[in-house]
Amino acid sequence: MNIYTVSFFGHRSIERGAEIDNRLDKLLHDLITQREYIDFLIGRDGDFDLLASAAVKRAIHSYGYGNTHFTLVLPYLKAEYRDNEKEYLDYYDNVEICAESAEAHPKSAIQVRNRSIIDRSDLVICCIQHKSGGAYQTIQYAEKQGKKIVNLADEN
Repeated sequence: MNIYTVSFFGHRSIERGAEIDNRLDKLLHDLITQREYIDFLIGRDGDFDLLASAAVKRAIHSYGYGNTHFTLVLPYLKAEYRDNEKEYLDYYDNVEICAESAEAHPKSAIQVRNRSIIDRSDLVICCIQHKSGGAYQTIQYAEKQGKKIVNLADEN
């Protein structure tokens, strides 16, 4: 089976959310209907992650036919997950703790997790609206790794 891995990264807060959401819906439709199997990887650290998670769930419900897997990748075991594990597992197909970031210093854990996700990805979907912060650094890493990147914040 040909598994295509897609990850999502964006700033903690985003502008033009409805516009970004519409662009993401169209992209997810194309991915789900044109690829044999898609593994979606996402964090849960800001507005874009929440917007993307909701869009993925909608797209899977609307277009999916058993050809998707949706994984939340945490940088370490968070109390919110530990205390609400059932709800998380009802929403995501899988929740994993990134081994590399779980061993890292807490201040660098999210960046370590992000790089691990990038290394696993065929496509990186992002919403980078300014050239600073952790999401921007993550996309710079993805560029250096030669990953295909779609920035939903780019004017098309």
